[in-house]
Amino acid sequence: MLVHFIQLIDNAAPERATTFKTIPINQDLITVYWSRPFHMVFVEIFNHNYYLVVVKQTYNRSATISKTINPSDRCEHISELFNETIVQLHRIRLIKYYQLPCRHNRSNRLLSCFYDDIHICLCEKYGHQYLANCMEFEHEMKFDCSGQSGCENGARCFQDSPSCAQTSICVCSKCFYGKRCQFSTRNFGLSLDAILGYHILPHVHLRHQSFTVQVSVALTTGMFIAGLINGILSLITFNNKKLWEVGCGFYLLGSSITTLLTMIIFTLKFWILICTQIGLIVNRSFLHVQCISIDFLLRVSLSMDQWLNAFVAAERAIVTIRGANFNKKKSQHLAKVTIIVLIFLSVATAIHDPIYRQLMNDEDDDGERIWCIVTYPHSIQVFNGTIQAIHFFVPFFINLISAIVIISTTARRRAFVQTQQSYRKHLVDQFRQHKHLLISPFVLVILAFPRLIISFVSGCMKSARESWLYLAGYFISFIPPMLTFVVFVIPSTLYQEEFRATVRRHRSAIQTRLYCI
Repeated sequence: MLVHFIQLIDNAAPERATTFKTIPINQDLITVYWSRPFHMVFVEIFNHNYYLVVVKQTYNRSATISKTINPSDRCEHISELFNETIVQLHRIRLIKYYQLPCRHNRSNRLLSCFYDDIHICLCEKYGHQYLANCMEFEHEMKFDCSGQSGCENGARCFQDSPSCAQTSICVCSKCFYGKRCQFSTRNFGLSLDAILGYHILPHVHLRHQSFTVQVSVALTTGMFIAGLINGILSLITFNNKKLWEVGCGFYLLGSSITTLLTMIIFTLKFWILICTQIGLIVNRSFLHVQCISIDFLLRVSLSMDQWLNAFVAAERAIVTIRGANFNKKKSQHLAKVTIIVLIFLSVATAIHDPIYRQLMNDEDDDGERIWCIVTYPHSIQVFNGTIQAIHFFVPFFINLISAIVIISTTARRRAFVQTQQSYRKHLVDQFRQHKHLLISPFVLVILAFPRLIISFVSGCMKSARESWLYLAGYFISFIPPMLTFVVFVIPSTLYQEEFRATVRRHRSAIQTRLYCI
């Protein structure tokens, strides 16, 4: 916001000086220090949205002024006070009407000030009535840093004085942030750092952090616990040689491992960001290593999990089609080779991320911050977007097509054997029996969709103040890795039996050891 100080001078035009302050996120209190004489203070929030803060007849050098800005302090434009016919009048004729708004109550309140294109007017009390006292005010005054702007990405540079500037600030365009507006939230450069970073108050204990940060801490903790339980239960189920007789067992074991790693890495990234922005972690070597590695590993594990789930569905469809001719040995070998190739491709399609990721320092009103930033050239950005879309849509369609194949093939075979019922009746029965095969991929896609929509449709986060939508999308996209046990074990009688059998074996082993002790 801009703070305009007006000094009234006898037999001369009023002098104006302007400073600016950034309103911190989640705060409504700011402090402005000013050493020059002044008699009036206006605050400009956004573009031409003025509020009258102070009117003083005499200047007091040591005064401390505390003011709460209320809606009643807002200066209204003449278009809000007069009808269009009056507003269109010549300037000299229009000014004759300027006494009217001050004399009449509007919505049970007295008007404090108003403005036109070249004036700003105060409603001041003279005797028993309020009259307008107007002065010239240049609304379009440029504070462009005399052409010496260090701002980037089309940001506007403002300085506190046109002639003798002591400080300057960059007002960022939408989708950019940082002291010089050098960082972008466009497309796939959007990360947890950009979404949550400015909500974290440096050198402030966690219990005194903003509501957004505390909610994020609660969500992350809950998701980590749920993900840990899901991963352990899934590992207990699929770390079973009986289930390794076919490729599905290997795919689901791999999925259990990747989901567990995903939740651990996600939680680690969150807490490193919190500790870094608070100021608890300052070792630059450590921060550099985690910057280039954690987001990369997170991308690899997320894409691995999506593809492994898709291969489970694909193998189930192949088993349904081939029936008794299904080769288990070949399935085992193919699964092992597929997992190795999948690891290689997941790493290869994300290797550009650590190459273009770097640590950068930035200063704001709260002090210095360290950001982990990724900036892609245009060609890499196009490649990155294409790869992200492939990792999202191809596994989804594999899941969907496989589910349709399983249901239709099983229904066709039953209709051939049980001729007393129509194919349509068998199809409905199979859909009811295998509906979880259709529901599961749709649930996983719906949960992963918010992040994709945010990346492709919205393009960028326009301001740190609108981060709730992006934060929700970011957290929701990590729910699918928490559902392996729910999606694959609970609907399957075979997997449930193996899970119970494994639990019984472990329980017996523990009881035996305790008995021996």
